[in-house]
Amino acid sequence: MSRNIQWYTERVDMPAVDCRLMALWLQDVASSHGRRLGALNYIFCNDDRILEVNREFLRHDYYTDIITFDYSRGLVVSGDMYISLDTVASNAEGLGCGFIQELHRVIVHGVLHLCGIDDKGPGEREIMEANEDRALEMLRLMSLKSDKNTDR
Repeated sequence: MSRNIQWYTERVDMPAVDCRLMALWLQDVASSHGRRLGALNYIFCNDDRILEVNREFLRHDYYTDIITFDYSRGLVVSGDMYISLDTVASNAEGLGCGFIQELHRVIVHGVLHLCGIDDKGPGEREIMEANEDRALEMLRLMSLKSDKNTDR
């Protein structure tokens, strides 16, 4: 299962991500939307790199926290997701939350896009945020359960 998810870095250090827990969580998120995980590639980068990707592939000239390339087929979600750790950090500061919490939100945001949830149209942002919140609660509960199992 975790072999389906690969974690890469470009121009940044790898953030403190529990890859095993992330794989279990993202599988549960996909399943809760009637989907299965295929190959997911997370590429952590800096603002300069995400701007290059945004310009080259999307013809957008601005920074963003995540760019998701969707290769899903049917009910199997797969894709490449570029995440700017610089933007995640500045967003976390602006929102008054921790870096890892915001990183988790962005990580699941990409999977939710692959599950068919959009955030650009009228009312869609609220739907995306509600799904992110549900997914983050799933992760919180999984983390608590995992912590209890390691305390034994």
